[in-house]
Amino acid sequence: MTAPAKAADGDAERGREPYRPGELALSEAEMLQAGYRAVETVVARLRHVAADRPHALAAPAELRALIGEPVPEDGGDLTDALEWAADHVLPVGVRFDHPRCFAFVPTTGNYPAVLADALAAAFLSVPGAWFVGAGPTQLELTTLGWLCELLGLPRTHGGLFVSGGSVANLTALAAARDHRAGGEGELARARLYCSTQAHPSVARAAHLIGLRREQLIALPPGPGLRLAPDDVRRRVCADRASGLLPFAVVATVGTTGTGAIDPLPELGALCQKYGMWLHADGAHGAAAAITARGRDLCAGLDRADSLTVDPHKWLFQPYEAGCVLFRRPELLRATYRMDRHRLDNGYLLPARARGLETNLDDYGPQQSRGLRALKLWLSLKTFGAGAFRRAVDGGIDLAEYAARQVTAHPELRLVTPASLGILTLRYQAESGRVPIPRPAGPAPGRATATRFGASGARYDADLRAEADAVQDDISAAVCATGRAMVLTTEVRGARALRLCTINPASTRADVDETLDLVVEAGRRL
Repeated sequence: MTAPAKAADGDAERGREPYRPGELALSEAEMLQAGYRAVETVVARLRHVAADRPHALAAPAELRALIGEPVPEDGGDLTDALEWAADHVLPVGVRFDHPRCFAFVPTTGNYPAVLADALAAAFLSVPGAWFVGAGPTQLELTTLGWLCELLGLPRTHGGLFVSGGSVANLTALAAARDHRAGGEGELARARLYCSTQAHPSVARAAHLIGLRREQLIALPPGPGLRLAPDDVRRRVCADRASGLLPFAVVATVGTTGTGAIDPLPELGALCQKYGMWLHADGAHGAAAAITARGRDLCAGLDRADSLTVDPHKWLFQPYEAGCVLFRRPELLRATYRMDRHRLDNGYLLPARARGLETNLDDYGPQQSRGLRALKLWLSLKTFGAGAFRRAVDGGIDLAEYAARQVTAHPELRLVTPASLGILTLRYQAESGRVPIPRPAGPAPGRATATRFGASGARYDADLRAEADAVQDDISAAVCATGRAMVLTTEVRGARALRLCTINPASTRADVDETLDLVVEAGRRL
């Protein structure tokens, strides 16, 4: 009996290491050395981001030669590998937190969120089944409650964190299909409505839930590039009269192109009248509702049956951190609960929720889920909601400042006004040699085309193409300087330069410098 006891003691001693030394395990000294170096790298990256270019690009062949090595059979030094990745791999791309990166929808991330991801990974936190991750699950539920409170939504709303806006839209529209698209065999008659300004993830979600392309009705926007309720009503009534089944409308709260906000109160009333589902895609703009001014702009969020919010955009979290919220969260569970989809396998029965327990894998498509909520929770605990509100207001203020600067400049023209931190503009030479058609109005060559026939129409098209090419060339020239990043979008068929100013590190001086670069590039062209 004595010998086995000693062996057990020895096993217990060795068991203090997670694995046998050298087999997927490091010594404490090695882990601390690599950890210290990683933290130093993170701090340097966050402190000195403005010293780098906002965009670094490399050719595929160059990166394949640099990174495309065979799988290493033998291990190496962790610290060396971390430093190599930080030097050669991770910087190649868009630096979304650069103060003069005005492209796409910038995000900044923050240091508490970096630590949150590391902690969640170290603890293998899975907020899926309560039995598996009770603490992580309750933290996610708490953070969802905080988010509802910040957005001015009733605490009866619920949902879950997902990877981003695309999965949030898909998660919501699958539930909308289940609860508004009729019974078995009626999906072929279903119709889903949105604006042509909606995000492409809406069309992709429609495809993934079983709709053909013609079942997604994308309507041209009305004034202000917003989805017009009267246009939706007319199309819904026509489709119903034709025996079709209108089941949902997607409203966008802050289009990625221009920041336009679809009228949620009117669309909510329309959906209620016709028994339709209203989904609000607020991936970009819904976060503005955490401020008093933004809540007025985003009025009607509580009318939506489901809502997409992306904390990794205007709530300053690193990727991935999306969220979907439901006015009636039990409808999420009705679509996704594990028992609805269980096959003849009792493997997961021990993890079934009991009593007041919540299994978040019953509310969405993922069973194995990372603790994305920890990032936002730790950021709010560290900085407080007031800091987030000030940062959101700062982004709105900066866009309005940029719009005033554009309006005052003789060589620039504002195409769409500042809305939720986004504005669009075009360069127009003082000499008039670069013609600028007005994207929001009638084609400027219409009179010429009428007078001179087809040749006039071709001339007008040539003018528009030339003006569009100038905007593309200006964007490329500004990015090539390495001092700022500005890309283009299309507004009613014409190209425009686009600025998104939501980075709290961006200043008026950054806007001024970027607009100067636009003008300098335009003059050279």
